[in-house]
Amino acid sequence: MRRADRLFQLVQLIRGRRLSTAEFLAGRLEVSVRTVYRDIGDLQRQGVPIEGEAGVGYRMRADFDLPPLMFTQDEAKALVASVRLAQPRLDPELARHAEAALSKIMGVLPPTARAAAESVVLYAPPVALTAKTRESLLVLRQAVEARRKLRLRYLDLKDAMSERTVRPLACFYWESVWTLAAWCELRDDFRSFRVDRIDEALTLDERFRDEPGKTLADLWRMYGRDAP
Repeated sequence: MRRADRLFQLVQLIRGRRLSTAEFLAGRLEVSVRTVYRDIGDLQRQGVPIEGEAGVGYRMRADFDLPPLMFTQDEAKALVASVRLAQPRLDPELARHAEAALSKIMGVLPPTARAAAESVVLYAPPVALTAKTRESLLVLRQAVEARRKLRLRYLDLKDAMSERTVRPLACFYWESVWTLAAWCELRDDFRSFRVDRIDEALTLDERFRDEPGKTLADLWRMYGRDAP
C-alpha cells in the first residue's frame, strides 16, 4: 500500500470510531505501532484534527469532514450484500432505513458500478424471527440509544417468569437469535436476555449514566475484548 493510501485509510479508520488505539490501527493497516504513531504525527502537523495520545487512543474532532467519496465496484457490491444480509434480521424501522440508504447510494453510482452491485449473487433468506421479536427488538434498540431503563417480563430457558429492571447496553445477533446485553439491577451484574423470550419490554422514563463496572466497555473487557 502506498503511503498516501495508508494515510487516507488511517483517517477513515479514526473518523469511523469513537476511539481507536494505535494497536487496533496497526492491525487493520498491517503496519507497526511505531508507523501509526509517525503517520498520526504527520497528519496532525498537516492540520488534520486528530485528538488523543499514545497509550490512550485517537479520535477525530467532531467538526471534521471530508468531501463525498465515490465507491468502487467492490465497495458497492459489499454494501448491497451487507444490506441483503442484514434486512431480514433487523427491526422493521431499521430495515426500512437500510433499504432507503441503499437506494440513495445506488442512485449516485456510475452505471458500471451500479450494474456490478446489482449483480452480486449473495442473498439472505428470511429468518425465523416472529413479528413480536422484531417489535421487541425495536423497543430494545431505542431504549439503548435513549439510555433509558427497561422493565422486562422474561421467561428463562426453564420457563420461569421473572421481572427485571435493566440498563440496556447493546443487542447482539447470534446467527438465528437476538440477545440483549444489559446490567440487571435485580442480580447486580451483567445479564444476557434472549429477545424471543422477552414477554414484555416497557421503556421507563428513568435514564441511566455510565457508572464504573456497569458499561458496555466493561462487559467487553470482561470477555477480554476491546470495544468495536
